[in-house]
Amino acid sequence: MKLSLFLSGLFICLITASCTNDAGPPVQDIAPAPAPREAKPVPKFDRDSAYAYVEKQVNFGPRVVNTESHRQTKEWLIKKLEEFGAEVRIQDFAAEAYDGTTLNATNIIGRYAPEREDRILLAAHWDTRPVADSPLEDDPNAVVNGADDGASGVGVLLEIARQLGMSDPGIGVDIVLLDAEDYGQANGGNRNSWGLGAQYFAKNVPAPKPRFGILLDMVGARDANFAVEGYSEKYAPEIVGKVWRLANSMGYGSYFVNERGGAITDDHFFLNTMAGIPTIDIINQRKDTDSGFVPHWHTGDDNMDVIDKRTLRAAGQVVLATVFREAAGTL
Repeated sequence: MKLSLFLSGLFICLITASCTNDAGPPVQDIAPAPAPREAKPVPKFDRDSAYAYVEKQVNFGPRVVNTESHRQTKEWLIKKLEEFGAEVRIQDFAAEAYDGTTLNATNIIGRYAPEREDRILLAAHWDTRPVADSPLEDDPNAVVNGADDGASGVGVLLEIARQLGMSDPGIGVDIVLLDAEDYGQANGGNRNSWGLGAQYFAKNVPAPKPRFGILLDMVGARDANFAVEGYSEKYAPEIVGKVWRLANSMGYGSYFVNERGGAITDDHFFLNTMAGIPTIDIINQRKDTDSGFVPHWHTGDDNMDVIDKRTLRAAGQVVLATVFREAAGTL
């Protein structure tokens, strides 16, 4: 999935296919925020709804680019965003994978209040890894169902989209479901082989351009540890501070922990470096595994058994509150 960088000091030192996640000193200025003045009530995030959206994706089977499961999932995602009142734009593109395969991929963009200049981007990837290649995987023929990586992020965003269809926060929101993120070359391969949909989107951002972005990746597992990801802190430190303070003030500090994690070549890397959109990555990182991620990462164990509704709610409620409070100027 993601090439990772170990953060030491300024999060510079490169490693190959996994994140060691040996956290440094706690990130400063992550403390409970003063009680905000809300212009509009923040809707309640429905964790059961989000869970159902995750399960629906998994039931399609692995969403590997160029497969029938991928095509069926695309049609369903487009239909759901339209059902939830979004103006849907499709970015079909062909990309060459590291192994020479031509990937016929699609970014799906659901826009709320597309006429508004002031916008926030919320993103997740909807494809799955074509092979089970985690260092912990002992079955080379295992199928990666991608319940956590990345159906969980998509499920959270679909529930947020449903809420936005019922309650206007007063700011433009672009929900971007990115394709071909997880077809990259592991074990020291070129990091540009990852995030192909994000790279295409970064070169073709619909106007008006979002002011900042939030990426959700692996946000469904039990007892998730959302440490501050390195590129998020480098390119969007103000957004990191706002979101982590808000999460703590809402009682989700056990998920949005006050520690540094690894710097990960995920979709947000290209949104930051190619599109110039300050974007953070909310991603589950672990210090107790060799990969730096959850044990089911890139394995046949990434199925609905690992998904926890409380984690979905923690990620979704914080992001939903971020949108509404940013719109009100109280974040």
